[in-house]
Amino acid sequence: MADKVAAGHVGGANGAREAVCIHTKKIYSSCRDKDCIEDLRFYPTATAQSVLSTAQGLRGGSAELIYTFVDVEPVNFNRGYYTVDMHFFYRITLQALNGSTRYTEIEGLATFDKRVVLFGSESGAKIYSSIPEANAIDAPLNLTANLPTAVVEVVDPMLLCAHFADNCNCRCGCDRGTLGGVPAGILAAFDEPIIFDESAIRRVCISLGQFSTVRLERDTQLLIPVYDYCIPSNECTLAGGDCSCEDPCKVFDAVEFPMDDFFPPAAVPGGCGCACPCGNQ
Repeated sequence: MADKVAAGHVGGANGAREAVCIHTKKIYSSCRDKDCIEDLRFYPTATAQSVLSTAQGLRGGSAELIYTFVDVEPVNFNRGYYTVDMHFFYRITLQALNGSTRYTEIEGLATFDKRVVLFGSESGAKIYSSIPEANAIDAPLNLTANLPTAVVEVVDPMLLCAHFADNCNCRCGCDRGTLGGVPAGILAAFDEPIIFDESAIRRVCISLGQFSTVRLERDTQLLIPVYDYCIPSNECTLAGGDCSCEDPCKVFDAVEFPMDDFFPPAAVPGGCGCACPCGNQ
């Protein structure tokens, strides 16, 4: 059995100078998803609602992720595993057709619920912190919950389709916003009130494509090799201020020519180049 490495000087170990203990977050498990979310209910703003009442059709726009609420709970009878519940809030922009080519841009809200189960290990320690806060009065040390931390990374989704429908049959309880559970901060992201009208005859359903990763991590202490100190090798450059301190032409000379802005690439790497399968509704 190999000797256990201890903190301190290390000789001849692939260039490492010493082994040190650090406090960091260790990822215990992670997953990635490519979700095709069909028939999400679109809740319009007040202006969008009036536009939709006379619109002849809809066509694509864009989707922006406003915020994601994340909750972690232990799984009963399966020690070390946890459910990660995510509730996504999206700002949806659509084009409501008023004629053959005329359209009005409208905004609204959509939500989506997602749950995954990941391994996050167990810990019986009660963790306290003595990190001081600026301009704050000393207070008793805070006890943190003995749960792993869930980290969710999401890019803005792709708006795949939008259409009128009598009912949006979304999976996973996507219409939870109709219960009045949309936080005030989410509603404040819109310039107008959102209309949650379950009696509306003309309902709009959308479909999104979303890429996301989820991971569970815990604070831990790790022994790592150290090769050297991280000494900055680049000199700091001035941002603004007196131009006489540095030759502006030399600074400009270091900027690469934006070739792609003048000569757009023929194809986007990884792009499909295909039209939306739903077409114009």
